[in-house]
Amino acid sequence: MHQALYRKWRPRTFDEVCGQDHITSILKYETQSGQFSHAYLFCGSRGTGKTTCAKILAKAVNCESPKNGSPCGECAACRAIDSGAATDVLEMDAASNNGVDDIRDIRDEVVYAPSGLKYRVYIIDEVHMLSTSAFNALLKTLEEPPAHVVFVLATTELQKLPATIVSRCQRFDFRRIATDVLTDRLLYIAEKEQMNVTPGAARLIARQAQGGMRDAISLLELCGGSRQDITEELVADTVGSVGREAMAAVVEALAERRYDDLFEAVDRTVRSSKDLAVFWQELISLYRDMIVLRTAKQAARYLDLTDTEEAAIRALAERFSKETLLYHIGLLDEALFAMQKANAVKRTVAELTLVRMCDPAMDTSNESILARLSRLEEQAVTGFAAAQPAPPVKEQKEKKPATKSETQPRTEAPTPAAEAKPQPTPAPAAEGRTLRGMRVWPEVVERIRSTDPMNASFLRQAKAYTTGDREIVVRFPSEFERDMAKSSCENALTAALSVCLQRPVAAGDILYELTDEKPKGSSGIDTIIEAIEEI
Repeated sequence: MHQALYRKWRPRTFDEVCGQDHITSILKYETQSGQFSHAYLFCGSRGTGKTTCAKILAKAVNCESPKNGSPCGECAACRAIDSGAATDVLEMDAASNNGVDDIRDIRDEVVYAPSGLKYRVYIIDEVHMLSTSAFNALLKTLEEPPAHVVFVLATTELQKLPATIVSRCQRFDFRRIATDVLTDRLLYIAEKEQMNVTPGAARLIARQAQGGMRDAISLLELCGGSRQDITEELVADTVGSVGREAMAAVVEALAERRYDDLFEAVDRTVRSSKDLAVFWQELISLYRDMIVLRTAKQAARYLDLTDTEEAAIRALAERFSKETLLYHIGLLDEALFAMQKANAVKRTVAELTLVRMCDPAMDTSNESILARLSRLEEQAVTGFAAAQPAPPVKEQKEKKPATKSETQPRTEAPTPAAEAKPQPTPAPAAEGRTLRGMRVWPEVVERIRSTDPMNASFLRQAKAYTTGDREIVVRFPSEFERDMAKSSCENALTAALSVCLQRPVAAGDILYELTDEKPKGSSGIDTIIEAIEEI
């Protein structure tokens, strides 16, 4: 009779258990020293080795000649447990035996000494499925069992266990097995089973297993059923996966608003008889990787990607703002929930959601508005400050004195004020100019401080005003701060002002002055008018 690969390659010693060294090292020490606990609680996700370690522990405490805390596998006790002939090792599935009567049977049996082994071991799998009365019946026995009894409880849902049960056990948390560990194990098994598996295919299988060794080996056996070379394409076809490259193409189409490519991607998935829900989950996974790359400083710690994959996804993530990525993830999550509720309209839900992701203007939610505002801010900075450079400062400054001189008789000499205005940093004249305080100046300084804290320090003590001809006057308490701000902050200042004022601001629109002369003409009425104009 054929034996499944995951059963054939189940570890028989603690040293063969993969990815759980933090647990096996303790169990080996306890069994080697003979100081093991009377009750153990193994918790963790499926396929991580809970039941396997429970069976190895049952052999280790009964082994006649253990080796470094692991069972020898050759003595009579080990062979009896491996073959299932040992009556002193009882494995119970709490999912189907969850009543109080089943626990009462165990409570009545524990008083008897083992018939053939040193210890009687009870392995209760999926223990969280026991009823409340069954847990109550188990409490006293679990706390003070006879010296010849060892309990091993295994569960995938620790939160469903009563605290009274957890506190009576030595608890071990089984972690999800790393992708690299799964990949190495799959390649080892494939070599022993004479399967031709490419490293890329083994890694793809390991990813699909999501940290479970049993799932990984079962998927390897499924892919090997065709007796062909196991490649990434074969694995993708077997599990219904679309692949990272196809997902990246979908995200590029979203960034460039290529609607035909989006509809084509959905249509291709449907016609290939692949599950749209799987396609959608992979898209969500890709967006998760992008948001991690955009927000985390040490993103590589939280991503299961090669260097090439990380570089490609980082390039994709740079095409979206963080607000847009969060908005897209929200839409994807809502669509996945809708697909699970109504299988018949999966295609429609997918297509409509992709269209909404292309054009946030079709959505009136807060997240959509935030994404649109973020995009406008980026366009203001890159479009107004960079793409539309201002004319030279000298030309703008020379036009205004010429206009004033036309109103004077040609025989008169220019006034001192008119002679001073063409200078780059003039002393402000009170005549003919009304200065109004700029309310958004603190926001401007804060924007610059977030990216350039040192240079922003030159702007903190400054005051900003606007004039009637859309010029901006920035006054500094000292010449040093004025000169440093003009030489170091000019580009950042024009960009921040363009965003906050919601209009293009060029370098020539900014006058750098000292606070020796107070602004005249500014009053409460001017402040009210300014507020109305900004609205």
